[in-house]
Amino acid sequence: MSAGAATVAGVELGSSPAVLVARGLGRKYEGFKALGSLSVEVQEGEMVALIGPNGAGKTTFLTIAAGLLEPSNGTLEVGGASAGSLAARRLVSYLPDTPVFYEDLSLGEHLEYVAGLHGAGDVGARARMLLERLGMESWGESLPSEFSHGMRQKASVALALIRPFSILLADEPFDGLDPPSRDVLFELLAEARKGGAAVVVSTHRRDVIAAADRCLALRDGRLAYDGAPKPDAIAEFFEG
Repeated sequence: MSAGAATVAGVELGSSPAVLVARGLGRKYEGFKALGSLSVEVQEGEMVALIGPNGAGKTTFLTIAAGLLEPSNGTLEVGGASAGSLAARRLVSYLPDTPVFYEDLSLGEHLEYVAGLHGAGDVGARARMLLERLGMESWGESLPSEFSHGMRQKASVALALIRPFSILLADEPFDGLDPPSRDVLFELLAEARKGGAAVVVSTHRRDVIAAADRCLALRDGRLAYDGAPKPDAIAEFFEG
């Protein structure tokens, strides 16, 4: 199903500028096709739930879009610039499924470094806001090695949101968060979208999918569904 003329959540897709455009995107690993001929667009302000069973190609797609992996064929552009280019990286914030930190920098130093690298203004106020809302206001001077799994996930969320971006790519960002923190992340994503940013979230959580404007389902590296997150339409893409 093509997104080009579809209507999702009362909005005609394609009516807003496309911030991400993939055309014939593919990726192979030693003969294994992780992603094959994927073509899709994501508009400004849109929240897209990316679903599918393990091995469907979700993380491969997000990693290519973040500029961390080269496609084997096809193209992916962010804001009209090739993924991985400096112009594209300025627009993309990536929240990986496994948090990555410099173990010798405190959380506060991480936030300052990421914000400064991307030209964010008023870093102190935004950092304090994010840490307070995520329940980590007393951990700014602490090293990541001191954090529990859930705290590392919350710290990763703060790092993804401290900088300006036009599109957030998030790989299973709600996993590992306690219910209050999941609620806060929902709020923060809604605020980002209100500011015009697009959000693409890889997830298996039904509540996250239900909150999305649109659902993209991958199967065996190919786009199998593109439309509204209707339970009856997407049930087949869940494992178990």
